[in-house]
Amino acid sequence: MSIRQYMAAAIQLKSTEDVDANIASATTQIRRAAEAGAKLVVIPENFAFLRIEKTTPQPFFGLEHPVVKTFQALAKELSIHLFLGSIPEPSAVANKVHNTSVAIDPNGEIITSYRKLHLFDIDIPGTVTLKESDNIVSGHDVCLAQTELGPIGMSICYDLRFPELYRELTVQGARVLLCPAAFTLQTGKDHWLPLLRARAIENQAYVIAPGQFGHHGGVRNSYGKSVIIDPWGIPLGIAADGIGFTMALIDYDHQDRIRAGLPCDQHRHARFWSD
Repeated sequence: MSIRQYMAAAIQLKSTEDVDANIASATTQIRRAAEAGAKLVVIPENFAFLRIEKTTPQPFFGLEHPVVKTFQALAKELSIHLFLGSIPEPSAVANKVHNTSVAIDPNGEIITSYRKLHLFDIDIPGTVTLKESDNIVSGHDVCLAQTELGPIGMSICYDLRFPELYRELTVQGARVLLCPAAFTLQTGKDHWLPLLRARAIENQAYVIAPGQFGHHGGVRNSYGKSVIIDPWGIPLGIAADGIGFTMALIDYDHQDRIRAGLPCDQHRHARFWSD
């Protein structure tokens, strides 16, 4: 891996059910981040369509959809690595989709895609009730994107609560862990940053977590606080409230020093872990 340092950006959006408006907003922020020097740009979960009403018909995009093609062309034009937080990819189950993150290289080619493993089915009385499994089918595979910027581990939103996924990605070689999200306001205010910092600290990896922000309509409110965290667990940049982005330097020499000085990976007990 020859690239040791580069700028990364976590885009923050406020998506709705208006696909065209969402794409325009995402495109604007991606261009701004690239103009500011970002070589890796990550946008949130549900960037092109965020369901507000249960009665709204489910869109189906897929990897060959014009929406994806649009962002492939944008990545090529800007010569960036672009990770689409998630799209509703058709599944084998009628009327249900996979929640799928897509990795695109600077040539506009799809490197790989990741289908969200853990589905957000919760009911917290008086605060939030959501059941992703009504519309979404879980994936099965851990996904490490092999890029010119190094190996990048992929996850989506609710995956954040399952540290074993991130440990597996780190064991496979991940330098950077992505967590595009639409974290709810109710859970995010208490859990978002602590969980992200924990994943960075325990894996000694950079974490890039772009999120949705604000009131989308109906009862949907997202926490925001899109962030990039270093391998010591220090937030390097947190997006302000609203649509925008935060940027930070990814420095693998810095990461190597942390891993060498506190060699946690070498101290993992064989009773609990085997490679």
